Amino acid sequence: MTAKPEPHSQRLRPRLHGRRKGPKLSPHKEELRRTLLPKLALKVVPNADPQGYFSPPPCGEVGERSDPGGGPLLALRTAPHPKNPLDFSTSPQGGGKVEDVWLEVGFGAGEHLLQQARNNPRVGLIGAEPYEAGVAKLLTHMAHDPPPNVRLYEGDARDIIEALPDASLGRVFLLFPDPWPKTRHHRRRFVQMDLLDRLARVMNPGAEFRFASDDAPYFEWTLERISAHPDFEWQVSSSADWLTRPADWPQTRYEAKELHGKPAYLRAIRKA
Repeated sequence: MTAKPEPHSQRLRPRLHGRRKGPKLSPHKEELRRTLLPKLALKVVPNADPQGYFSPPPCGEVGERSDPGGGPLLALRTAPHPKNPLDFSTSPQGGGKVEDVWLEVGFGAGEHLLQQARNNPRVGLIGAEPYEAGVAKLLTHMAHDPPPNVRLYEGDARDIIEALPDASLGRVFLLFPDPWPKTRHHRRRFVQMDLLDRLARVMNPGAEFRFASDDAPYFEWTLERISAHPDFEWQVSSSADWLTRPADWPQTRYEAKELHGKPAYLRAIRKA
């Protein structure tokens, strides 16, 4: 008897490839990793409503105290501080729960993530980035004014995707990922059919998947898989739709470099 093929979503995922460590961080960046990152870090909770990631802890805000050795320890205060900039419920931008949650996979230095957070204060932005130097760079951009609607995950975005409940994201970004151009490395590309299966599960009907690349073969690879997937529909009416970055799509530093060629942009909707 021939065994029934296993669904894409049930296959073992490949390990994450790419850099985790980079050049030695400056003392300032190390200090931000020690003090600011714990306040923004996302702790993945299986099946938790992601809007809850942007609410203050039920027993009060997260604060800091020092242990006898001089290191920081996270502690829960008994009452929230009204001026805590990371407490969304008391922030001038907040006043309640976020209304939607978006996920950016591999945010690099975080220019796009931070601008989206500032432009959309009622949306919770989750950013996943395993590269330590990229996370540190983003921390420097918001050291003095951290948006309350940003949470960071220093690891594999698939951990977040697998933990999310069904239909819980309004938008997903994958911007200028490593194209892994060699044929033997194509299996390392983030966009695979099983990944689209997983995204389809966690995206709301009508939610948008945004992809951009300056590598033409990878863009074509992604477009082929989006077009073949039954749960996504490519949003296009003319060539301008993939050659022009939409006005609400902030440019990234990597995009501006055009290392592989002219950038192309893809928008796909999760079908109802």
